Amino acid sequence: MRLVMLSGGSGKRLWPMSNDVRSKQFLRVLPSPTGAGLESMLQRVWRQIGDCGLAPNQVYVCASKVQTEIIHAQIGEIGVIEEPERRDTFAAISLSILYLVDRCGMAPDEPVAVCPVDHFVDDHYFQEIQRLGTILKESGADMALMGVQPTEPTSKFGYIVPLATSANGLLRVRRFVEKPALEAAERLIQEGALWNCGVFCFLPQTLLALLKARGLPTTYEHACEDFHAFPKRSFDYEVVEQLQSIVVHPYRGMWSDLGTWSSLSEQMESEGVGQAILAQCEGTHVVNELGIPVVALGLRDMVVVATPDGILAADKQMSASLKEVVGPIQNRPMFEERLWGTYRVIDYQKLADHTEVLTKCIDLHAGRNLSYHRHAWREEIWTVIQGEGEVILDGRWHRVRAGDVVRVDQGTWHAIRTRSGMQFIEVQRGSQLVEEDIERKYLTWHEMVAAMPGIPLS
Repeated sequence: MRLVMLSGGSGKRLWPMSNDVRSKQFLRVLPSPTGAGLESMLQRVWRQIGDCGLAPNQVYVCASKVQTEIIHAQIGEIGVIEEPERRDTFAAISLSILYLVDRCGMAPDEPVAVCPVDHFVDDHYFQEIQRLGTILKESGADMALMGVQPTEPTSKFGYIVPLATSANGLLRVRRFVEKPALEAAERLIQEGALWNCGVFCFLPQTLLALLKARGLPTTYEHACEDFHAFPKRSFDYEVVEQLQSIVVHPYRGMWSDLGTWSSLSEQMESEGVGQAILAQCEGTHVVNELGIPVVALGLRDMVVVATPDGILAADKQMSASLKEVVGPIQNRPMFEERLWGTYRVIDYQKLADHTEVLTKCIDLHAGRNLSYHRHAWREEIWTVIQGEGEVILDGRWHRVRAGDVVRVDQGTWHAIRTRSGMQFIEVQRGSQLVEEDIERKYLTWHEMVAAMPGIPLS
């Protein structure tokens, strides 16, 4: 059985730490079981998958292109299926199945399971997912779902209502109820309803037949070219609720989508992350990514989050409404994690002559390099703060160390590498400062050495 994990997220529910690039699954705020720092939800899930015996080459992540690099940075090599654009789960799952069949040689009658990548669960959660393939085969159903045993009535989730009696211990699905009112949720739980956690298991041929019948793309290449042809709706609505034979497998264990600061803070090991001072506080958490101290004095049931993207001070019980409040904010991401390291935006200005100036603090990890590239619309000035490394400018190589300044003119090919780690300030200045203003020639240092005589490898 193959497993596809969906990595979505608009970066609003856990603002200001999350953004369009760094969604909640990438936030390093959870305690690591080894005690070696903090880990993200993605890293936790990847560790759990390994512990339950799933082979890495049987697991894939479906994500937007902007998330690919941070996925590799956090968990290493894994198959990433890139969405041309965000079009909800029906399009994402359809693209993933076509990729597995066309590019990975998956048989149309081999079970595939799909689940979200950002759920906080017990370790046996993924063992239960692996059982879905057998359940699907034994039941002869069109689809097998996994439902969470509710711990309380809530209107935050959808519900799966099974039949009152089941054959051979298999629960047949009678109907679905989407986010009911609290009183209705209480009645559903009494009927034995389960929370819908978005875990599906089915045969690719089931979805392929549906796509063909609806005149939608049935090959991976066609799907990439005409991705907009897929309705921008959920897989539940477009597929699951249209099937006649569905079974559900109950999962009894810890499960949370950690979709609010209130729920996320419950899993944090420390009340303060970063330069945080809490005094006479109760039930309060502070997360600080800035280089200045944040002091919380006499706060109760609050969350305070300070990042380059903004500052949040909120009552934990009100944090569920955060997405609607910050929806209009459309600032560019001020912090990003890349395969080579991280950067934090320090300042941005637009001068009177419309020239843009952007200042970043860049941490280049040991053994990493920036690609050999150039920019059409901007120049850059690098000031090395700490560490040492090597720079290539239009084929000319030289070493740099703390205190050195490097000027990269507009149109100049350039790259930088460090063996022990380096931090430098980058000041960009140009007519327009956009991430798309980049033309790459070589990605690795080995490629640069092979192409340009005189560049040392070691």
